[in-house]
Amino acid sequence: MLDSLRSAFKVTELRNKVLFTLMMFLVFRLGVHVPVPGVNVDALQNLLQGQLFGVFDVISGGAFRRLSIFAMSITPYINASIIMSLLQIVIPRLEQLAKEGESGRKVIAQYTRYGAVLLGLIQAIGMCVALGRQGVFINPGVGTYTVAILSLTAGTALLMWIGEKITENGIGNGISLIIFAGIVSRLPSGVASMGEQVSAGVISVGSILLLLALGLLIIAGVVAVNEGQRRISVQYAKRVMGRKVYGGQSTHIPLKVNQAGVIPIIFAMSILLFPAQIAQWINHPWARAVESALSFGTAINSVIYFVVIIFFTYFYTAIVFNPMDVADNLKKYGGFVPGLRPGRSTGEYIARVSSRLTLAGAVFLALIAILPNFMIAVTGISTLYFGGTALLIVVGVALDTMKQFESYLLMRHYEGFMK
Repeated sequence: MLDSLRSAFKVTELRNKVLFTLMMFLVFRLGVHVPVPGVNVDALQNLLQGQLFGVFDVISGGAFRRLSIFAMSITPYINASIIMSLLQIVIPRLEQLAKEGESGRKVIAQYTRYGAVLLGLIQAIGMCVALGRQGVFINPGVGTYTVAILSLTAGTALLMWIGEKITENGIGNGISLIIFAGIVSRLPSGVASMGEQVSAGVISVGSILLLLALGLLIIAGVVAVNEGQRRISVQYAKRVMGRKVYGGQSTHIPLKVNQAGVIPIIFAMSILLFPAQIAQWINHPWARAVESALSFGTAINSVIYFVVIIFFTYFYTAIVFNPMDVADNLKKYGGFVPGLRPGRSTGEYIARVSSRLTLAGAVFLALIAILPNFMIAVTGISTLYFGGTALLIVVGVALDTMKQFESYLLMRHYEGFMK
C-alpha cells in the first residue's frame, strides 16, 4: 500500500487530485466549526439528546450538535437525487433527458441542485422555527431567523458544491466522501467516549472486545460482498475479413453481488432521518408518536430500514445496470452466452442472475445496517449507532476510492521494451 501511495504521488495528475480532495476535506472541517449566528450553545446541548440526534450528528461530522452552517449535512441533496431518480420513471421528459447522454445528465443535475436548495430551505425553516420555540436562539426574531435560515441553506449548497468539485477534480465520489469524512472525524470522540464508560464501569472490557470482533467481521463481510462477483461466460464467433480471422475468443461478464455499493444505505438513512427530524420540531402527540416509532433501535425503525435498503438496492441497480443493453451490445459484436440465443433470451438470463445477486447483496447490507440495534441490548454500549451503518459506508467508500486510485495508476503505468 505504501508503494502504491508513493507511486501515486509521482504521477502529477493523480497527486493534484489527491491534494485537491484533501483541501476540500479541510474546507468541510473548517465549515463544521462555523456556528450559525445567534445560537445559545448551552441550550442547544441540553436539547439535542437522544440516539436520533447522535446518528444525524455522525453523518454531519459533528456539525449538527454545534448547529454550524453544515448542520443539515448533504441530506437535502441526497433527498433531491432520490426524488429526481423517481421522477425519471414517471415523467417522460426526464426519462428522455437521462437517455441523451452527458448533455441530458447535466440538465438533470441542474434540476437536482435546484431541488436540493429548495428542500434545504424548507428543512432550515422548520429547524429554525422549532429551535426558536425551545429557546435556542439568544434574540429570537425575524432577523435572527432569516440569518439562520440563509446560513443553513447556504451551508448545504456549499457542501453540494464541494461534493461535485471532488467528483470532478478530485478522486472518488464527492458526496460519498463528504459523508465518509464526517463519520471518520467522529471516530476519536467515539473511542474517547467508550474509554470514559469503561473507566466509569458503565461497560465492560468484554463488551468492547465483542464490539471490535464484530467490527472486524463486518469489515471482512463488506469487503467480500463488494469484491464478490458472478462471471457469465461469453463466446465470440469467428469472423473472416479478407485474410484475417477475428473473434473466436472466450471472455466473461462480471456481475457484482452488490452493484449499488453504499448508495442504498445513504438513501435509506436520509429517508428515515427526514420524517423523524421533522416530527421532532412539531409539538403534537401524533408527532411525538412518529418520532418515538422512527427512533433508531425500535422494532418499527429496524423493519422499515431493512425494507428500504433492499428497495433502494434494487432501484439503484436498475438505474446503473441494464441487462438488455448488455445483451444488445453482445449481439452487435458477435458475442453470445453458450446455450442461449443472442438478444432477448440473453438479456432475460442476465437479468435473472443479476436479480438473485442483488437480493443476496441487499439482504447482507440490510442485516449489517440493523445489527447494531440488537448489539446495543447485548453489549449495553449506547454509542453503537456509530457501528454497523457507519462501517458499511466507510469501508464501501474506501474500497470504491481505492479502486479509482488503482485504475489511475494502471492507466499511467508503462514499461519500456528494455528494463
